[in-house]
Amino acid sequence: MISVAQALDLALKLTAPLALETVPLSAAHGRFMPTSATARRDQPPFAASAMDGYATCGAAIPGAVFDVVGEAAAGHAWQGRLAPGQALRIFTGAPVPNGAERVVIQEDVTRTAGRITLCESLDQSLHIRPQGADFKAGSTLSPRLLRATDLALLAAMNVAQVAVTRRPVVALIATGDELVMPGEAPRPDQIIASNSFALKAMAESVGAVARLLPIARDTEAGLSAVFALAQGADLIVTIGGASVGDHDLVGKVAADLGMQRAFYKIAMRPGKPLMAGRLGDGTPMLGLPGNPVSSVVCGHLFMLPMLRAMQGFPNPAPLLHRARLAAPMPANGPRAHYMRARVEQGADGPLIRGFDRQDSALLTVLADANALLLRPVADPSRAVGDLVDYLPI
Repeated sequence: MISVAQALDLALKLTAPLALETVPLSAAHGRFMPTSATARRDQPPFAASAMDGYATCGAAIPGAVFDVVGEAAAGHAWQGRLAPGQALRIFTGAPVPNGAERVVIQEDVTRTAGRITLCESLDQSLHIRPQGADFKAGSTLSPRLLRATDLALLAAMNVAQVAVTRRPVVALIATGDELVMPGEAPRPDQIIASNSFALKAMAESVGAVARLLPIARDTEAGLSAVFALAQGADLIVTIGGASVGDHDLVGKVAADLGMQRAFYKIAMRPGKPLMAGRLGDGTPMLGLPGNPVSSVVCGHLFMLPMLRAMQGFPNPAPLLHRARLAAPMPANGPRAHYMRARVEQGADGPLIRGFDRQDSALLTVLADANALLLRPVADPSRAVGDLVDYLPI
């Protein structure tokens, strides 16, 4: 058996960044932008009023009087230049006219006909947003997974189209005669296929397109037929059938399809019977265990990093966090243990508590968890308050 770190390194070596495509800004949410975007104008593109009030030229002191010579609103600049003793009625977002020294908020002004008088309670703020105060033309937005706020920034930069990595297509193949789809009537000896739906949602959460293929039955011909349906996918993920039992045929069929195996079996729990490799046509393949918790845990540790790597993420590996133990833990054994756990905010930072039941078939426990608490190989016993690593899920 190899370590989780070794297995992840080998899995990532099976992948390569996909090609770029250009999409409209409106379609860029959740896509990975692997190259920087460049602003095409300043923001704001002009000195802008930060408040409703009056732009003034001349000493703005309590009791000062100014003649109002015009008005400016957002999208409607005043074409002219203020002279000393003049003021312009101005609204938030409007360009500040030439000659203006500040904007006096309307609450600090008394207006009579065409004149204003500044009040005694006059504040000292200029209320002007300088041109380029947010960013200047030529400023860049670095590579990233584009969030809603990133789209707003790109729009303000006058970037209408974005170069993003093509979405990786992952084909999900659940295997086993015991499986039926939700909504079907299972025999007494059958169960409902559940893993595929979690893995599909997980893949889509990192920008992939997930194809849920028909359940592959426990025959070489049946499994080969479903593999054929996965043609064109960037990653094939099988669920179950990766162990060494008489009915575990994934390894055999994959080998018949020319798979060069990168590894098989990892020193971890849950998820020991995991395989990965590259099929004869060059497609990476990941063979996940069939137990629901094992499948999902391995999806977080291997499938998601592979999909991130295909999109060009510079750091595709899972990002561990730290929290203090809320309950003591015994020493760990010879395999890294990814315990289902719950993280909550304590008075002095995050606290984590592993669930008592850690059976890899318990979906209820997994559904209650929001973290995987990592116990490294041969980790000694831990006391309340000890810092430990965890992976949010």
